Amino acid sequence: MTATRSAQKPWAVTSRTVVFGAVGAALYGVLGVFSFIIPGTANVSLRPALAIIPFVGIRFGPVAGFFTGVVGNAIVDQIQGFGFLTYWNWSLANGLVGLIAGLIANYYPQPDSQSRQVIRAIIISAVAVVVGLSFTVTDIFLGNTFGYWLTAAYIPAILNTTLVSVILVPVLDRAWQPLANRAGR
Repeated sequence: MTATRSAQKPWAVTSRTVVFGAVGAALYGVLGVFSFIIPGTANVSLRPALAIIPFVGIRFGPVAGFFTGVVGNAIVDQIQGFGFLTYWNWSLANGLVGLIAGLIANYYPQPDSQSRQVIRAIIISAVAVVVGLSFTVTDIFLGNTFGYWLTAAYIPAILNTTLVSVILVPVLDRAWQPLANRAGR
């Protein structure tokens, strides 16, 4: 399918956007519990469920991706006992990952070949993670130094989240493609 979403408005909020954003947030919230803190970091988790965020952004748009990241991360934090507001900036950063993935996908056409579709998903995911998680620099306003944020939080987070995303987002995208084709999307 070579059609892009550029003919659609990326900020449109439809029932489809709401449903897929909510389903994405719920999936991420539940599956995000299956993670573990990387020793020597600022509570950075290896969390395979993070791949759901850029996937939802790519497939269902920036609004659904943003909602998945913000609400899903808040659910994970609540379940893990951190509360909704402890890491609010990380929830927003995860939302930005979904938003950026959705915006890039909206304007970066879907190629015809499967190998290029995989490369597209990898590139979009990696860029969205690196740029979106940079919002966590706000940790310096919460009492951390820039050096601590950079070495104990941001770099470990982008390394493991990018790794998870470049592996799992293309898998999720390929698994979703037959369903999208059947639905005529």
